[in-house]
Amino acid sequence: MNKLASGTTQLLQRLGLSRRDVSDAGLAALERLSVERDALAERLAVAEALADRDALAPVFNRRAFMRELHRTMSEVERYKTPAAVIFIDLDGFKALNDSYGHAAGDAVLTAVGRLLLDSVRESDVVGRLGGDEFGVILNRASAEEAAAKAAALNHKLNATPVVFAGVSHRVRGSFGVHAIAMSEDPETAIARADEAMYAEKYARREQAQAFSAF
Repeated sequence: MNKLASGTTQLLQRLGLSRRDVSDAGLAALERLSVERDALAERLAVAEALADRDALAPVFNRRAFMRELHRTMSEVERYKTPAAVIFIDLDGFKALNDSYGHAAGDAVLTAVGRLLLDSVRESDVVGRLGGDEFGVILNRASAEEAAAKAAALNHKLNATPVVFAGVSHRVRGSFGVHAIAMSEDPETAIARADEAMYAEKYARREQAQAFSAF
């Protein structure tokens, strides 16, 4: 039975009918309806996928990322499995935009999104949270595993320059890691990871200033 005939048969079954109960004209109308239904479902699936995607980077947008974080937190609470979220802020991004233009900045955001996506497991989630900020959900990862993953991502980001219009841009980032706790809400988890990122950024600045004083 081909796909078209199968779709028509399914429609008939839902109506409690068989092919013998319907005229040839009726069957033809049902076949057209089946085709239209399948085409609509396909368009809807494409639209939903596009609605989840960031406008620049090949990752989830903030809305979809927060939805996935909510799902992860539900799993943490229900099955007592570990998980963590990483908050990433690109250093010096405004200066890059000011010096080389927004097209260069867009190229960097796209490259960073692709790098993060290529560097995590299929079960993990990457999203752009806004501006030059990214998030990574590490499902079934302990705090120690998440810290190690953040360090590896940081190293890879620093070691992978982005070339745009013949100019090589070295990308740096500040990383904050938060192990998801029971009964947290997604916004709280993101805020904790954000706080950890700023603490790491501040510590690096203090270290750089102390070093330059020698």
